[in-house]
Amino acid sequence: MELELKNGDYVPDGIGGVRRVSGREALAQRVLFRLTARRGAMPFLPELGSRLHLVLRERPSVWQTLCAQYVAEALREEREAAVTAVELKRQGDGARLIIQLEWRGETLTAEMALT
Repeated sequence: MELELKNGDYVPDGIGGVRRVSGREALAQRVLFRLTARRGAMPFLPELGSRLHLVLRERPSVWQTLCAQYVAEALREEREAAVTAVELKRQGDGARLIIQLEWRGETLTAEMALT
């Protein structure tokens, strides 16, 4: 069981504590945290996070390959889930990333913007 985060803050439970999540919600929270945190930004956890923020600096022809590589790298420590697909959809100057995961026989989808 983990503490719930929303917009970078813990979510209060209404009785003086913080809300906890488990199962699918906890996995989704960990996955999005690992994908949005910049790899190397936390000195004591240098392997935590992703390099997805670097993708749009490269040629558009390599974006898809880099996204797949960086997602796999960021989620390597998530032993319960396996990345099954990474799809990049271009949107104006940025892109939208859609990641499919297999977790306990269930397919889960995570989405995030790349800007």
